[in-house]
This record gives sequence, structure tokens and C-alpha cells, in this order.
Amino acid sequence: MFETVLLVMLFLLAIAILGGLYRAIKGPSMADRVIALDLISIMMIALIGVVSIYMETDAFLEAILLLGILAFIGAVAFGKYIERGVIIERKRDD
Repeated sequence: MFETVLLVMLFLLAIAILGGLYRAIKGPSMADRVIALDLISIMMIALIGVVSIYMETDAFLEAILLLGILAFIGAVAFGKYIERGVIIERKRDD
């Protein structure tokens, strides 16, 4: 029974990732695309967690941590790009 619940969760997470991918491609604004990419990264973290529980291993926990850090940095970078138009500000001495 528990394995069936995990497989259903994997299926639903895959559908959520596909929905986020659709929004990332067809999003009317840049903010919608950023939120969709953040949704995809969070769903990938959940998907890896469910796979880790299903396989009864903790080998994927480092991948979850790494993906979480990368998702956070990406969200901050996209937010800064939307706000200012640049990600890395360079001061030029003329």
C-alpha cells in the first residue's frame, strides 16, 4: 500500500513539473516564468525525496540539498534581473 502511494505521488509530481514547464514556456511575463522555474525546482526536490523514500536510501539527500541551494540562487538572480536589468553590477572607473 505504501509503495502504491509513493508511485501515485511520483506521478502527480511529474504532472506538476509538466504544468510548470508549460507555464515557463508560455508565461505571459518574465515574472510568471521565474515563478514557474522556481516551482519546477521545488517539485524536483520533492520528486527526488519521494524516489529516495521509495528506494529506501539516503544517497540522494546531497542532491536535494544542492538543488535547493541552486534554486535559491537562481530565484535571487532572476529577481535581481527583473528589478534592475542586470545580475552582476560592475563599477567602471572612467
